[in-house]
Amino acid sequence: SLTPSTLLHAAVLAEPDERVAFVFVSSTAAPHTISRREFAAQVRDTAAALHKLGVGQGDVLVIAHTQNVASIYAFWAAVWLGAVPTLFPTRTEKLSAAVYDEQMRALVHLSAVRAVLTSDEFVAELAAVVNCPIWGESVVAQAQLNAPAIPPASPAPHDIALLQHSSGTTGLQKGVALSHAAVLGQLTSYAAVLSLTAADVIVSWLPLYHDMGLIAGFLLPLVQGVPLILMSPFDWVSHPALLFQAIHDYHGTLCWLPNFAYNHCARRIRQRDVAGLSLASMRGFINCSEPVRAESHALFLERFAFMGLTAAQLAVSYAMAENVFAVTQTLLGRPPLVDEVHGRTLAEKGLAHLSRAHSGHITPIVSCGPPIPGTEISVVDDENRPLPDRHVGQIIIRSPYMLSGYHRRPDLQPFHNGWYATGDRGYMANGEVYVVGRLKDLIINAGKNIYPQDIEAIVNTVAGVHPGRAVAFGVPDAREGTELIAIVAEVEGLDTAAQEKLSKAIRLAVAQQSMVTASYVTLVPPHWLIKTSSGKLARAANRAKWQGERGE
Repeated sequence: SLTPSTLLHAAVLAEPDERVAFVFVSSTAAPHTISRREFAAQVRDTAAALHKLGVGQGDVLVIAHTQNVASIYAFWAAVWLGAVPTLFPTRTEKLSAAVYDEQMRALVHLSAVRAVLTSDEFVAELAAVVNCPIWGESVVAQAQLNAPAIPPASPAPHDIALLQHSSGTTGLQKGVALSHAAVLGQLTSYAAVLSLTAADVIVSWLPLYHDMGLIAGFLLPLVQGVPLILMSPFDWVSHPALLFQAIHDYHGTLCWLPNFAYNHCARRIRQRDVAGLSLASMRGFINCSEPVRAESHALFLERFAFMGLTAAQLAVSYAMAENVFAVTQTLLGRPPLVDEVHGRTLAEKGLAHLSRAHSGHITPIVSCGPPIPGTEISVVDDENRPLPDRHVGQIIIRSPYMLSGYHRRPDLQPFHNGWYATGDRGYMANGEVYVVGRLKDLIINAGKNIYPQDIEAIVNTVAGVHPGRAVAFGVPDAREGTELIAIVAEVEGLDTAAQEKLSKAIRLAVAQQSMVTASYVTLVPPHWLIKTSSGKLARAANRAKWQGERGE
């Protein structure tokens, strides 16, 4: 029998009827609608195939398909068997093949992976990289033939339900181990904050190997029994209007987006692509997983107001894999608060003083909202002492939804006196959390705390730079006695004169829009920059590559 304290109690498995489990939409094919009954049957069949192939309770199973329906059935089939699924990206042209191979090799070794499931076209490549079985979709389909049905496992609430893998580029993968109890506790608490009901429809293009896509855009709807409208992230990037078409067609109510997606939609979606479409059904576009920018919200709102978008539909969450997902959430139906703080005081003193009109550089910081029920947040100084409101320090959290640990990594201890140090810098004000940057990426320039994402946001607005393909980092300089700021940006097809002109334009834009000067601007060809497995630019790895090419 199904236990209500494990993922096997998910509504799509516990109540296999004709209600919609999910719809897979595409820019090139008709929508593919899956009922709960069909979903449960496909999961059972896939579980039978995996059992026949030798997957058992506790086995770690890597799922690295090009995102499609097979990924979904494989994940739940692993849960059915009491195995431990972990979703991982496939190779793409944007990822360095050498970096990807090293990540997969480290993942298989460190997590003692039983097998990797992937798309047929990647089987040969992966087989040359790792020493565990690699099964393509055709192998699983073949194994389904005459495979005897397998009853569902009976995991305990504290058993590991899944692993979420960090997106580091060092090859030392950190598998965030999450128990059934932690995942279900988070989903229950978060659903309550969202006032989630059967009338909701969640729409997502997010990759399932990222915590935002896995939890908010996958497990939350399927466990709670809310219809999910899903599309491929690759399809969305090329056809961003597909998201708005799906919201219109299926009366979507909730959608989670990283900050860059607001700019991508505003700049890439043409008027004719969304003619006659409405966003009025939406309860919340929830900005998550990146530093939230007030200007991105403003751009998005201005661009799509004609479709019924209002400020009250914009929301923010601060989240991380180590807490399953959400740490905070702004109140739906109310625009997130925006603190206009004095930029110089923030940079030099770590104090978020509200700026008065004409008092100098104003930095808008968007609230991430209060903590979700059950999650506690504190902001501490370098000696781990709690700081008062509006003092910037490291954000630490504790909750019943925390990771059990890093899988098979006893060298990594995530907790200190029961608290998890996030590595994020921020402050509290009136019970709400404001995130201002990452601890490890912070650049200390002439006594000022510089957040590289602020510099990158400026560079990305300069004509000639590939948007989203610029990275900033600090370079220690003994002569100056401080860190200097280096910028590396990808450009295409520019002669020497054009490159010099663009370098000057980048320096000018940074100088005009921030309180700092860029000491180095390096222009590189497409695909030079190193990305993590979740698609983020890896600042430390790119700094090492830049220094290596300079012979430093």
